[in-house]
Amino acid sequence: MKTIVVIPARYNSSRFSGKPLVSIKGKPLIQHTLEKIEKCEKIDSIAVATDNELIYNFVKELKFKVFMTPKNCRSGTDRIAFTAVKFFKNYDIFINVQGDEPLIDSKLVDELSVMLKNNRSFGCITAAFGTNEENIIKNPNVVKVVFDKYGYALYFSRYAIPYNRDNIKTKYYKHIGVYGYKREFLLRLTKFKISCLEKAENLEQLRILENGEKIKIIISKHDSIGVDVPEDIIKVEKYL
Repeated sequence: MKTIVVIPARYNSSRFSGKPLVSIKGKPLIQHTLEKIEKCEKIDSIAVATDNELIYNFVKELKFKVFMTPKNCRSGTDRIAFTAVKFFKNYDIFINVQGDEPLIDSKLVDELSVMLKNNRSFGCITAAFGTNEENIIKNPNVVKVVFDKYGYALYFSRYAIPYNRDNIKTKYYKHIGVYGYKREFLLRLTKFKISCLEKAENLEQLRILENGEKIKIIISKHDSIGVDVPEDIIKVEKYL
């Protein structure tokens, strides 16, 4: 089974326009992400899917595969599905690493790929990191996830979930912006209509749950700081 990592990179983000090309420690954000993925050992190829010529030209200069996708793609997943149909017909596993994850763990990406290859019981997988830091739990830009005892997602939210009514000892899980899809699942997913929960939280993964599909969660040993707003650049630079 052939695996490809596709990084969707949209230029006109509503919260941070031009984000993929913003400089972090002297390198554009998208370059940091690509260099992390280059360290993966269990994937066969890497590509960027974008709707912007500036991003396209920059990635091409770096000698990575890059493809233009329509501006009307509803989400990063839809952008990846477009490349799957048009450019990557012989790939079985698609890993979606969001372009704003410059600290993504390459070993985690490898683990997602291997688990998808070795398990028939699910077609989608993502990751979470356990935390009790209040500034993370209460930050609406950081997505939280709860899951069942079998490791399947119950819900994702920008709110602190679960709601800790009686202030008991509770562990929270921060969602990490990486997904793995089997080809058939990916193409079926993009035929679903945008769901009510997806609209309310502005989280595309809720489209999967609202249509009765499962998302497997694996727990990462390492946190990953995503760049959602300009203030996050400071956090990433401190980490680097």
